[in-house]
Amino acid sequence: MATDLSKVGERERLKARREPHWQRLRTGCFLGFRPSKRGGKGTWIARVYDEDSRRYQVKSLGDFGTLAGNAMFAAAKKEAEALAELVEAGGEIRAKVETIADACRAYAEDRPEAEARFKRYVYPDPIGKVKLDKLRRRHLKDWRARLEETPALVSRNKEGDRRTRARAPSTVNRDMAVLRAALTKVLSPGAPNSEAAWQEALKAAPNADGRRTLYLDKGQRRALLEAVSGEARPFVRALCLLPLRPGAMAALTAGDFDKRTCELTIGKDKTGKPRRIQLPAEAASLFTAQEKDKLPCAPLFMRANGIAWDKNSWKLPIAAAVKAAGLPDGVTAYTLRHSTITDLVDAGLPLLTIAQISGTSAEMIERHYGHLNSDAAVKALTELAL
Repeated sequence: MATDLSKVGERERLKARREPHWQRLRTGCFLGFRPSKRGGKGTWIARVYDEDSRRYQVKSLGDFGTLAGNAMFAAAKKEAEALAELVEAGGEIRAKVETIADACRAYAEDRPEAEARFKRYVYPDPIGKVKLDKLRRRHLKDWRARLEETPALVSRNKEGDRRTRARAPSTVNRDMAVLRAALTKVLSPGAPNSEAAWQEALKAAPNADGRRTLYLDKGQRRALLEAVSGEARPFVRALCLLPLRPGAMAALTAGDFDKRTCELTIGKDKTGKPRRIQLPAEAASLFTAQEKDKLPCAPLFMRANGIAWDKNSWKLPIAAAVKAAGLPDGVTAYTLRHSTITDLVDAGLPLLTIAQISGTSAEMIERHYGHLNSDAAVKALTELAL
């Protein structure tokens, strides 16, 4: 028998479950009700069929808790039918952005790096449930204190034990930056020195981002390649040839490289926006060999077991190669990115071009590598001496 959600008594007898209890209002338009497991008012949901996308669009309507029980159905029905008219007219249902978690999800839709940080430090934290219209500086100040006290994961050993260290101010700055960006999309700054000034609690710690000073010259990079295991060598060699983040390199698939044009599409990266770069002959040759006989969705650089590299699997072979080659302690996969960017700056490539290739901002390149340009300028000016 069809559910009649207009009757309060019938709604009260419904069992709490994840899938709402649906009532058809008209063709392609349904109203759903999900009873609360904790004895609350329950939640109303609209489901509307979109002819253009050939799928249903779903939106939570809330609990209508301020209305009497017999008025809730009428209000929910009115909203569901309005949404149906919107979709039929070519519009799109958008989720309500009411809480900090909602704002973060909206911001992270095309930003995987931001989503990863939100999953670690926002969604499971009490800050995620704070309503945007109730947000105060103290909420974010308390969240920041909890973040600063959270140890940073270094790695895990073979037995699975986690090794941690105190969270560095530079790491805290990066974690706060994505939340600040998400909130800036939906909130205006509050009055300075007031509880409404939410933005003040997320100010970056000054002088926290130091330059990366560990650099490997070409001879040291060759020594690293000779010492690294055969399984990891193609992946490490690729990091020596292109200034990509190790995670972005590991995420590449065979379909991301077009051997006809020698173009590489970097999709999964910190910026979240795909970019294409033209590869020189040596890099193109390496990528062509890695792409051979692989399906487009297969990892371009894979381990012997067919799985893509990740930070937990590339650490051990690189650390072993660093020790075997007698390289400085502290060399990591990211050291190769720093070294290749340094070489590009030394070669006189415009900073904007380097930023575009490496998937970062010109401001970051200027901040961390601009001193190299200054050195080059001094050398050039010296040549003007009479």
